[in-house]
Amino acid sequence: MAQFFKAKKKASINTKHQSVDVVRLDHNGAGVAFVDKKPVFIEGALPEEKAIIQFTEQKKQYSRAALIKLTQKSSKRQEPICHHYHECGGCNLQHLQHDEQIVAKNTKLQELMQKQGVEHFDMVEPIVGNETSYRRRARISLLLNKQTHQLDFGFRKKQSKAIVNVRHCPVLVNELDLHLESLYALLNQLKGKKSLGHVELVQADNGSVLLIRHMAGFNEKDNQALVNYCEERNLILYLMPESDVLNHVRGEEPYYVIDGAKIYFTPKDFIQVNASINEKMVNQALNWLDLNADDSVLDLFCGLGNFSLPLAQKVQKVVGIEGVDDMVQRAQSNAKRNSLDNVTFYQANLEESIDDQVWASTKFTKILLDPARAGAAGVMQTVAKLKPQTVVYVSCNPATLARDSQLLIQHGYKLTRLGMLDMFPHTGHLESMALFER
Repeated sequence: MAQFFKAKKKASINTKHQSVDVVRLDHNGAGVAFVDKKPVFIEGALPEEKAIIQFTEQKKQYSRAALIKLTQKSSKRQEPICHHYHECGGCNLQHLQHDEQIVAKNTKLQELMQKQGVEHFDMVEPIVGNETSYRRRARISLLLNKQTHQLDFGFRKKQSKAIVNVRHCPVLVNELDLHLESLYALLNQLKGKKSLGHVELVQADNGSVLLIRHMAGFNEKDNQALVNYCEERNLILYLMPESDVLNHVRGEEPYYVIDGAKIYFTPKDFIQVNASINEKMVNQALNWLDLNADDSVLDLFCGLGNFSLPLAQKVQKVVGIEGVDDMVQRAQSNAKRNSLDNVTFYQANLEESIDDQVWASTKFTKILLDPARAGAAGVMQTVAKLKPQTVVYVSCNPATLARDSQLLIQHGYKLTRLGMLDMFPHTGHLESMALFER
């Protein structure tokens, strides 16, 4: 007998307003309440608050809800520092006092590790910097508004592709924030403004960088207007006519200095967004590794050499591994420019086994790794097999750090220190550093 597919009816969401008690924050900064023993995630709510909510999503294991009204407020709640906060998707914790953000993230990091059965480690003091004027890069979305014939210029709205028009951002470094108003005016004057994709602003140690993504060529007048603007403000200018084409139009090659080493980069490259925390992070990592002149160090997910070059100034040998070949070439160039001949960089897919790589048979006394949010599951077996004395793991996702820690512990390592890095104030992002010793 033939059977025919019959689509299931979509479960209806109960949109009736409900009163809940918020008991904690989740690891992304949303408030958590319980309805019928099921967790409900509420953006903008804080522990110890009573809230009126409306469900927006209901799953078997959890629900999400919009915050309609607070009937009891937390004493730790504050007025957001930005008047775009309730629309803009860039920050999600400005309603919580900054000191309390640190406490919440520190607690969450500790809980996630203990949930995986990792205990008896020392929680060190969090690395903290300024809560405002800390971001040294920003990607600004652009779209020609068909009603006003003016550009929408700003950041994406919360859970939306729509753009919040922004002329001031309190978490941007002052050097970049000062350009927002004049840059908006300039771009709106261009004949080719409808072909604009986005703008990126990056603060280097030798100037501010402006990158413009455009889908069609600029006419001569537009080109001259852009160059004049950048010359008047001493901006480093890049144009990107295609996603894989980057034209350096004016200004020096940008760089930043870390522990005395110059790291040259392009505005497409990944660099840590918080310069102050990055410097403190690198210093702590080098201290935790307890380096000496005879050490041989492996730096996994090395990027442009953010850790590798400072390491090379203190040890006998450094090998840096990165998945993106362009970054490997620039990292090697950075080493040469800094007159460091004891560091070598290789390209490898760090999501797969690397046991067959020529450098994987080298004896390393110390290993440092700084993976993306997905963690380092592909290389943890290799790290354990290499049997270094110490491993420093820098993480931007505590869940994958907790997962990857298990394999090291199973191979005879002990987590001895763990600390939070306040790389992204006013957001739920949680950066951390862990020290493992044999």
